[in-house]
Amino acid sequence: MGKTILIVDDDPAQRRLLQAAVERNGFLTRAAENGAAAVAAVETHADIDIVLLDLVMPGMSGIEAMKEIRLRRSDLPCIVLTASGGIDTVVQAMQAGASDFFVKPASPERIMVSIRNALEMSNLKTEVVRMKKRAAGHMSFDDMVANAPVMAPVVRMGKRAAASNIPVLITGESGVGKELLARAIQGASERAGRPFVTVNCGAIPENLVESILFGHVKGSFTGATDNHAGKFAEANGGTLFLDEVGELPLDMQVKLLRVLQEGEVDPVGAKRPVKVDVRIISATNKDLAKLVADGAFREDLYYRLNVFPIEAPPLRERKEDLVALVQRFIARFNAEEGRNVRGCSQATLQMLLDYDWPGNVRQLENSVFRAVILCEGELLQPEDFPQISGMKPLMAANDALPADVPAPANDHHVTAAHAAFTAAMAEAAETTTAPVAVFDNSGHLRQLEQIERDLIELAIDHYSGHMSEIARRLGIGRSTLYRKLREYGLEEKAAAEG
Repeated sequence: MGKTILIVDDDPAQRRLLQAAVERNGFLTRAAENGAAAVAAVETHADIDIVLLDLVMPGMSGIEAMKEIRLRRSDLPCIVLTASGGIDTVVQAMQAGASDFFVKPASPERIMVSIRNALEMSNLKTEVVRMKKRAAGHMSFDDMVANAPVMAPVVRMGKRAAASNIPVLITGESGVGKELLARAIQGASERAGRPFVTVNCGAIPENLVESILFGHVKGSFTGATDNHAGKFAEANGGTLFLDEVGELPLDMQVKLLRVLQEGEVDPVGAKRPVKVDVRIISATNKDLAKLVADGAFREDLYYRLNVFPIEAPPLRERKEDLVALVQRFIARFNAEEGRNVRGCSQATLQMLLDYDWPGNVRQLENSVFRAVILCEGELLQPEDFPQISGMKPLMAANDALPADVPAPANDHHVTAAHAAFTAAMAEAAETTTAPVAVFDNSGHLRQLEQIERDLIELAIDHYSGHMSEIARRLGIGRSTLYRKLREYGLEEKAAAEG
């Protein structure tokens, strides 16, 4: 997760001082002794995120080196170091593309401010470029976070699919990023830059499916006050992404099959069909083969859609990508929400890596969004992920269950063995000093918010309302504690105890 800083200075002592200052703040470093070596390092190492560049060096000067570096990587921030802060020197450096400058010797604090500002600006520019590419239909596989070994065959198959107009069926659990993969396929194909139209087949009212997909003419039914082109016509020349295609009603499956076979749609109420040129990419989190066997999905349509299947793995199988995904989401939400979160603490990263993410990348994205909003410092802390941080002790308690005690069959039924076990747990809890109940009267786990409220109330009593001590013992900030007091209606109790 650490960023890499290239330090360029012909003075070995100065290089060592800069390396020490940068590495002490958690960054990785590379070093170059002159401008030519710096240009070579940028060409060789793609992991360099910032260049600290001395202006006055023998041979290739800092200005010349920066121009060469920017020819190779125009997005790479360069911070220049100079022994004299003359205005002409500064203007010349900024005109050459420097993002900042400082006069040697500079304090470590000044150096880190410059580096962090450059990183924030770089992240913002990257997110703007990525959003523009998404809107223009030019997303590529390079825009995906797909470094985990399990993603290699997915990317390879996606690139092969992009080389033709073959129908693609993307399968995988909900939230794994099927639409992002579909956009990358379009962006790498000859249809890049053309319309990319998404249809969630499970979210369309059944009586409107035909009109939304194929369009209608004015007056064709009650409420049809204007002509409507339909999604197929909107995607003409581009790509139509049919998300949750397994949710389509059977009668619409027949009409979809005809569109795929004939390349034309029949708008509701129209006198003649309309020709369309659309590339179909479908996605589902269901087993379409089983739906076919159950009679819920047409077999002929299944074979039409399932020409080139690609399975997207769940997040729990690609944990190698989690850190990069978190960084990507933090950068995006910083840009969208005007926040200034720099990353995650090590404890937070370990917690996120230990979690199984049943909701996959979508759950991670939403969790990071909430955490960025809740964060009160520069790094995301475990308490910024209340739903996840609260799962760890509960999962640990669940892991401690005897192997021969079965879990509840469902939310409304508890087996006799499990009921006996939870009753024993409740009885044991009454004889111990632990005053916060984990189970309710029915033997089920209480909601996390209920347990948290009781724990805070207990802490108020135990520490006599001393807010600093309560926050320290609970492992949260004082502002977070006061916010929770308001949420749980404990302000009066805290004031009375204090």
